Amino acid sequence: MFTLIFLFFLLNIPLFVSRFTHPRCFWRMYENKDKDEDLVTGCVFLLTTVQWPVEKDYFNDILNVQITTKNIQFALALAFSMDEVNRNVDLLPNSSFIFECSKGGCATETKLYSHLQFSEEFRDIPNYICYDQTMCIVVLTGPNLATSVMVGTMLNLFMPQQVLQVTYGPFHPILSSHEQFPSLYQMAAKDTSLVLAMISMMLYFNWNWIGLAISDNDQGIQFLTHLRGEMEKITVCFAFVTMVPVKMDLFFTRAEVYYNQIVTSSTNVVIIYGDRDSTLAVGFRRWESLGLQRIWVTTSQWDGTTSKNDFPFNIFNGKITFAYHHAEISSIKTFVQTLNPLKYTDKFLARLEWMNLKCNVSASMCKTLKNCLSNASLQWLKAQTFDMAFSDESYDIYNAVYAVAHALHEMLIQQIYNPPMDNGTGHDAHCLKLYSFLRKTRFTNPVGDRVIMNQKEKLQEEYDIFQIWNLPYGLGLKVKIGEFSSHFPYGQQLHIYEDMIEQATGSRQMPPSVCSADCGPGFKKFLQEGMAACCFDCSPCPQNEVSNETNVDKCVRCPEDQYANREQNQCIQKAVVFLNYKDTLGMVLALMALFFSALTAVVLGIFVKHHDTPIVKANNQNLSYILLISLIFCFLCPLLYIGHPNSATCVLQQITFGVVFTVAVSTVLAKTVTVLLAFKVTAPGRRMRYFLVSGVPNYIIAICMLIQIILCTIWLQFSPPFIENDMHSKHGQIIIVCNKGSVAAFYCVLGYHGSLALGSFIVAFLARNLPDTFNEAKFLTFSMLLFCSVWITFIPVYHSTKGKIMSVVEVLSILVSSAGLLGCIFIPKCYIILLRPERNSLQKFRRKHLAEHTFHKL
Repeated sequence: MFTLIFLFFLLNIPLFVSRFTHPRCFWRMYENKDKDEDLVTGCVFLLTTVQWPVEKDYFNDILNVQITTKNIQFALALAFSMDEVNRNVDLLPNSSFIFECSKGGCATETKLYSHLQFSEEFRDIPNYICYDQTMCIVVLTGPNLATSVMVGTMLNLFMPQQVLQVTYGPFHPILSSHEQFPSLYQMAAKDTSLVLAMISMMLYFNWNWIGLAISDNDQGIQFLTHLRGEMEKITVCFAFVTMVPVKMDLFFTRAEVYYNQIVTSSTNVVIIYGDRDSTLAVGFRRWESLGLQRIWVTTSQWDGTTSKNDFPFNIFNGKITFAYHHAEISSIKTFVQTLNPLKYTDKFLARLEWMNLKCNVSASMCKTLKNCLSNASLQWLKAQTFDMAFSDESYDIYNAVYAVAHALHEMLIQQIYNPPMDNGTGHDAHCLKLYSFLRKTRFTNPVGDRVIMNQKEKLQEEYDIFQIWNLPYGLGLKVKIGEFSSHFPYGQQLHIYEDMIEQATGSRQMPPSVCSADCGPGFKKFLQEGMAACCFDCSPCPQNEVSNETNVDKCVRCPEDQYANREQNQCIQKAVVFLNYKDTLGMVLALMALFFSALTAVVLGIFVKHHDTPIVKANNQNLSYILLISLIFCFLCPLLYIGHPNSATCVLQQITFGVVFTVAVSTVLAKTVTVLLAFKVTAPGRRMRYFLVSGVPNYIIAICMLIQIILCTIWLQFSPPFIENDMHSKHGQIIIVCNKGSVAAFYCVLGYHGSLALGSFIVAFLARNLPDTFNEAKFLTFSMLLFCSVWITFIPVYHSTKGKIMSVVEVLSILVSSAGLLGCIFIPKCYIILLRPERNSLQKFRRKHLAEHTFHKL
């Protein structure tokens, strides 16, 4: 037969017994940490496998062991795990786990050390005398590092290769040294994703100004290095880093400095990382006792509430803890409630501190306390629907018992099919073989979680995120507010239950923790010299640049066809602007052009109708018709400037303007030459009379128009007009205009018009004093004077405007100059034709002329 001895050292982690009222929300009781305690204390349990069934009542004895209140959680987890294994017919059939407590119950550090020296007292321990029947000694240590190191060192010194050590509690890299601890296995997985989980939560709540308090040891420095590397990637900064020394005397010399560092910092969030039984824990208890209110972000072993009665409920006065995700072990409730009550009393319940929670809790409102009682009893306890909240350490114990059972089960099966050569008497061989089986063990525990003992094949970590708020009178509200799973893609690993945060606090928002307020849209960050990257000023984006996110390093310039709005957080499409028919100005100009062209057509009709009258025949009737027709086109020319420009209209604008006005002005020049020749040439045989009779003035039009056509052809050949999108003249608008192409060519055309007008003005001025009967020399003089004034004024006005106003100026100049020709030359004649017909009669003119001649003779 065989015997397996377990030495379970249950050490210095406080009791966390909770009462579930909701899958994500339950109440917790305080832990009395007001008095300093030894950092290393524990209990020794000797567990043995026996060949007879063990009833559940056997485990009632574990409740009478002299165990501190804070360690009873682990004792209950151990008893519950052993009971489940014993009831499992598929594990270690015909065998049961039992335990016996060493005399004296809880062992101090001195007693524990003496046991490990294997004195005579230790040899009196039951079953140890059966050395030749003992297969292996399995020691379960934890949860703090100091105890595991001390036990491992002693066992390796006095019983090398005879003891298999399994640790529960946080993973420690020191215990991974195979040279120092060759037979040690850590149940906890490495916290490789803990930093990423914390960083993800900081991103979610927009925290970028974080305090850090760690133990000044290798584990703390490794955590700091990893955390700093991840924080730099997302621009999260340390407000302070407090490295608490491990030695107590050194800590007390600097305790005030550490406290002031946190008090004076502007951060609202502080990460605590280190062993629960360390100088860091002493400092943390002091910070809480002094009323220092922060959001403490830490791991599950710091999952506790304060015993102070004067703390008001405050969202700052709590912790956010990260615990390994595991299924809830609901059957622990039945196990604890059905333990034989004759074996323990209400005094023991008080030790469990369940007496401090005397309230019914509403499952729908996790924060509602009601029906609080002044006392409680075992019957009240048994009537309550509570569950033990398995901490990470308890869950490690639970899996450790099952892992050893599975490993032992597999080893025994192998021994049945492959008996050892030494007939099972090799104690060291048994222990090494069990260790080998343990490292390769993988199984699914009763709650459905997959357990893989090989550290290299550990499943990716998943964390449950809890928030604990301290309430008055030592009560605490613990709420599961989220989960983190590292096997999901980056950015989808964190899930926060905002409804639980709102239910517990009344708000979905967490308090901010930033060095500088966010630079909202329309602003960019301006880093302060010598300060952390999270501390900055905000400055508005430059003109026509935008930022639509918070805390951007630089603004983005809007595209050419867009402009920044007033808030400078969005680029808006610029309005396309041109001289449109739908605009009031465009409509007025178009109506003016049509009106004057219609008026000119009416005048032309009047002249055609009265073509045989002296006033029409005077000064060359055909030239009058040509001038009127050209004026009609001059008035219609502005229509090319109104509407959406295109390449064709841009070219037609200038060519039509150049040619049509050349015809009009050259016609005026021909008329003035005709007037001058008509009145200056009186001798019948003179050559100039031949020019007048032969119609040579009419060729002036053709010659002048030919010259203008040549100029326009050269213009179109080398630099024709084109469409231009003016995006900068007016804010928020794209002005579509026709660019002249060659400005020199445009002014050559305009200058040519001016030279013709100046020539016409000079000729008409010379003929102004000739007899004025049917003489239009004065009218031609005034028309050319007006024409030249308009276009001389046009040049400075045109250059002082931008956009579509330039087109408006050009259109008005065309209309005014054309109207000046029509009004000065033809309106007086129409007045005589329509209203003073007596002045349009050659007979009346002769009688009047004869009467005036007779009067002068008398």
